[in-house]
Amino acid sequence: MTTASSADHPTRRDFLFVATGAAAVVGAAATVWPLVNQMNPDAATIAAGAPIEVDLTPVAEGQDIKVFWRGKPIYISHRTKKQIEEAQQAPLSSLKDPEADSARVKAGHDQWLVVIGICTHLGCIPIAHEGNYDGFFCPCHGSQYDSSGRIRQGPAPANLAVPPYTFVSDTKIQIG
Repeated sequence: MTTASSADHPTRRDFLFVATGAAAVVGAAATVWPLVNQMNPDAATIAAGAPIEVDLTPVAEGQDIKVFWRGKPIYISHRTKKQIEEAQQAPLSSLKDPEADSARVKAGHDQWLVVIGICTHLGCIPIAHEGNYDGFFCPCHGSQYDSSGRIRQGPAPANLAVPPYTFVSDTKIQIG
């Protein structure tokens, strides 16, 4: 008389070994996952420094939009030919913080001005298309910027800052 070996069909002991091994793997993964996950940056950190992409297609000529990057308001202006000409023809000697318009826009994209919308005097938020220079006007203390974001009048000591940005395509920019 011969008996079948345990290799021919699984026994209860084989099942217990497999079940114990599977439970050990699941338990190890459940233990390690929180340790690995806590090393990832939280959502606020990612959002604070992450670059943003802005589609410029819906912005009509002469219109501005305001987006937020790193908690700061960013004005993106689609300047008219008149605004571009006035900004390019302004004598640098008449500016508090002399900077050519060509240094504040990207070559080939003169119609787009991208500036951080925070007044350089006391950190107020200027209003677009206001003031004597068809640029930005800070109602708090009367600083006036031209259509290139350069200080022209008032107590502000410097031009509106230009954030780091690049044109991804003719109708899309990446800020940051």
